[in-house]
Amino acid sequence: MTSPADRYAAAHGRRDHPQTAEFAARQRFELDPFQLEACGAVERGSSVLVAAPTGAGKTIVGEFAIHMAMRTAGEKAFYTTPMKALSNQKYRELVDVYGADQVGLLTGDTNINGDARVVVMTTEVLRNMLYAESGALRGLRYVVMDEVHYLADRFRGPVWEEVILHLPPSVRLIALSATVSNAEEFGDWLDTVRGDTEVIVSETRPVPLEQHVLVRDDLLPLFDDRAGIATAQVNQELMRIRSFTGSRYDDNRRVQSYRSDRHAGREAKRPQRGGRRPVRSSNVRRIERMDRPDVIRLLEHANLLPAVFFIFSRVGCDAAVQQVRRSGLRLTSSEERAEIRATVDELTRSLQDEDLDVLGFWQWRDDLERGVASHHAGLLPAFKEVVEELFQRKLLKAVFATETLALGINMPARTVVLEKLEKFNGEARVAITSGEYTQLTGRAGRRGIDVEGHAVVQWTEGMDPQAVAALASRRTYPLNSSFRPTYNMAVNLIDRFGRHRAREILESSFAQFQADRAVVGLARKVREAEASLDGYLTSMTCEHGDFAEYAGIRRELSDLEKKHRQDGNAPRQARDKRLKKIQSLRTRMQRHPCHNCPDREAHARWAERYWKLKRDTDRVRRQIETRTGSVARMFDRVLEVLETVGYVTGEGSDLALTDAGRTMRRIYGERDLLVAESLRHGLWTPLDAPSLAAMACCLVYEPRRDEQNAGERGLPRGAFRIAYEKTAQLWAELDDLEHDHGLPGTEPLAPGLGAAMHAWARGGSLDRVLIEADMAAGDFVRWAKQTIDLLDQLSVTSSDPALARTARRALDGVRRGIVAYSGV
Repeated sequence: MTSPADRYAAAHGRRDHPQTAEFAARQRFELDPFQLEACGAVERGSSVLVAAPTGAGKTIVGEFAIHMAMRTAGEKAFYTTPMKALSNQKYRELVDVYGADQVGLLTGDTNINGDARVVVMTTEVLRNMLYAESGALRGLRYVVMDEVHYLADRFRGPVWEEVILHLPPSVRLIALSATVSNAEEFGDWLDTVRGDTEVIVSETRPVPLEQHVLVRDDLLPLFDDRAGIATAQVNQELMRIRSFTGSRYDDNRRVQSYRSDRHAGREAKRPQRGGRRPVRSSNVRRIERMDRPDVIRLLEHANLLPAVFFIFSRVGCDAAVQQVRRSGLRLTSSEERAEIRATVDELTRSLQDEDLDVLGFWQWRDDLERGVASHHAGLLPAFKEVVEELFQRKLLKAVFATETLALGINMPARTVVLEKLEKFNGEARVAITSGEYTQLTGRAGRRGIDVEGHAVVQWTEGMDPQAVAALASRRTYPLNSSFRPTYNMAVNLIDRFGRHRAREILESSFAQFQADRAVVGLARKVREAEASLDGYLTSMTCEHGDFAEYAGIRRELSDLEKKHRQDGNAPRQARDKRLKKIQSLRTRMQRHPCHNCPDREAHARWAERYWKLKRDTDRVRRQIETRTGSVARMFDRVLEVLETVGYVTGEGSDLALTDAGRTMRRIYGERDLLVAESLRHGLWTPLDAPSLAAMACCLVYEPRRDEQNAGERGLPRGAFRIAYEKTAQLWAELDDLEHDHGLPGTEPLAPGLGAAMHAWARGGSLDRVLIEADMAAGDFVRWAKQTIDLLDQLSVTSSDPALARTARRALDGVRRGIVAYSGV
C-alpha cells in the first residue's frame, strides 16, 4: 500500500506532466522513477541523457519522445541505432504501435517510407542527411540516439558526435546509454553543445541479479547472503575451494546449491552425486568442469532456463551446439517443436532451396527444434533473426552466443552463463572488464517474467573469487570519445561553414571537451609541482653562490661521462671532442664557488630532487600543449592534405571547395580520399561490373590477422589487375603524403575477398563462392553489404555516366540471393 506522501507525489507529477502520466497509464507495467523523471524532462522541452543498466527499460523514454511528436501535427521523430538488426527490430515494434503508414526505415540497404513522421535509421544515415541538408529534416523535433555509448567505438564512434554537433538547435535529443561511470561528464558536454540537457542515471536493475559460481555440479552463491548485500562479502566456501592443496573436495562441506523457484516455495531435486571426488595435487589444483549438456540439465532441473551461454568464439558457439546434439538432449515439447518448425519455415521462405543445403539449414533447424542454437556474427542474418524471434517467444532454451548478442538486441534470458572471464582481443587473451561483465550479465532477468535474474560463472583453474566479485561489483565503464576529423567531414564543414566556424565546431567536440578537462587536471599538477620546486630551490640555496647553476654543471657532466662510457665504438674524433667537453665541465665545476661549500652534498640532494621534478613537470607541460586544441590541429593537417591534392583552394580562413572537393562530400568511409582520387583519375572506368564489385570489396574488406598476407591469389586478370595496381600505387602515394603531414594513414588494399566477390557478382553459386571466400555465410553477407554501400556511393557521385551505370549493374549483381534478404 502506498503512503500518503507517495500518493501526493504521484498526483503532483500527473498535474505537472499530464502527457507523461497519460503515456505511463498505457504501458503494460508501472514505469520506474528514472523513466518518469526522464519523460517529464522531455515533456518540459529538455534534451535528456538516460544512463541505465541493460534491460532497465531506457527505450521507453525514446518511445515517449515519439509519442510527443505524434501529438503535434507536422512534427517528426527519428530513432537512430548503431546496427541494422536493431533498426529492423525497432521498426517492427513501432509499426505495431503507429501503423506501417506512419513509420519508415532507412538502413543503407533498406528504404521504406523515408518521409514518414517516425523514421528508424542507422546513425550514419542521419549523418549523411545532415550534410546533404535533406528535406526530410523539415519538421524534425526529436532525435532518439539508442546505444549512444557507441560513441566510444574507434571506427564508427565519430558519427555520433557529428550528428550531435550538427542537429538543428530546435531538435531535442534523447540519448540512451548503458551505465557509464562518467555520465555526468558526457551530460555536461551535451548541455554545452545542445543546450538544456538533463542527466538521469539509474544503477538499479528492474530485475535483481543473483550471482553464482558453478563448481563441478554445485551452484554456489558468489556473495555470502548472511553478510548482507551492502558488504558484498565473497562466499567463504569459494575461498576455501581456492585454497585446497591436494586434499579432497568434501561434498559434506558444500553450501546448499541453488533451490529452484524458491519464491513459490518449491525446491528442486538436487542432481544425483557419487561419493567424494579427489582434487588433484596442489601443483595442479584442478576441479573438473561439467560438460555443457550436463550444465543445461542442471539449469533445467533448477528452473533456470532459458539461458544464454557467452562463449567468446564463434567456433566455440557452434561446437557447443554440436555437443548438445550429440548428447541427445531435447529441451522442447512436441507442441513447441511444431511451432519452431512453422516459424523457421515462414521466416526463411524467401531463401532458395539450393542455398539452404549449402547453409546447413536442415541440421540447423533440427537443433532449433531441440531448443538450442548459436548466435554470432558469422551466422546468416536471416538465421540470426530466426534465433532472436524464437528466443523472445520462449521456444529456445539455451543459446550459445558471442558478446555481440549483448550489444542492444532484445534477447533477455532468465540466466546468463559465462564459461570464462577472458577473451581473445585479436592479439592476446585478456580478462574481460567490469563494464563488459555488466553488459553481458545485463541480459539476465526478464522484466515482468522473472522475479530475479541469474549470472553463473563456471569455475576455471586458478580462478580468484575475489576478482570475480570485483568484476560483479564495480561500475567502471568510462565513455571516451573516439572523434577525429576525416576528409569527408572536412569538405562538408568547409562547404557549409568555412574554415573559422568549422574549427569552432570541432573544438566543441566531446573529444576536445575531455582533452580540455584533462588539461585542467594536468595544470593542477603543474601548479602543485611549481610550489614544490620553489621549496626545493629554497632548500638548496647556498651562501657561496648559485647552487642551481652548479647543480646544472654537475648534472651535464654526469650525463656526458655516462654517455662516453657507453659509447665506446664512437669515431675517435667524436670521442676526443666529448673528452674535451668533459674536461671543460670538470674545470668549471671545480672553480665554481659552491664546489667548496661544506654543505655541498646536502644541497646536491635537494638539487637532484629539483631536477627530477622539473623534468617531469616539463613533460606534463608538453602534454598540455599537445592536448589544447588537438582536434582543430588535426583538422588543419587534414586540410593541408586536401589543399595539396587540390580539393580545397584559397588561403587562411578563406577556403572553398574545388569540383573534386564537392564530389567528396558524398563519399563516406575509411578510404574516402582514395576513392575520390581514384574516381578523379579515372582508374576504374575500364572495369566491367563484376570487376568493379571486386575492386570495391578490396577497399572495404578488413582481413583477419591470420590472413594479412593472403596476397592476390585468384584475382581477375586484364583490366582489373591494371586498375588494382594503379589503385595500390595511388594508396602508397597518399599514405606517404599523410605521414608527411603527421596523419596516421590507412591500411593497404585488402584483396583477400576480391576473387570471391567477383565470382558472386558474375552470378556464381553460393557453394562455390563461400569455398573461395573461406568464410562463414554471415561474414560474406556483411562484407557484400559494405561493398554494396560503396558501389551505391560510386553510382551517385561519379561524374562519369558510364562508370555510374557500371556501379549500378555491379550493385545489382552483388545484391541477390542471401545478400538481398531483408528481415523487414
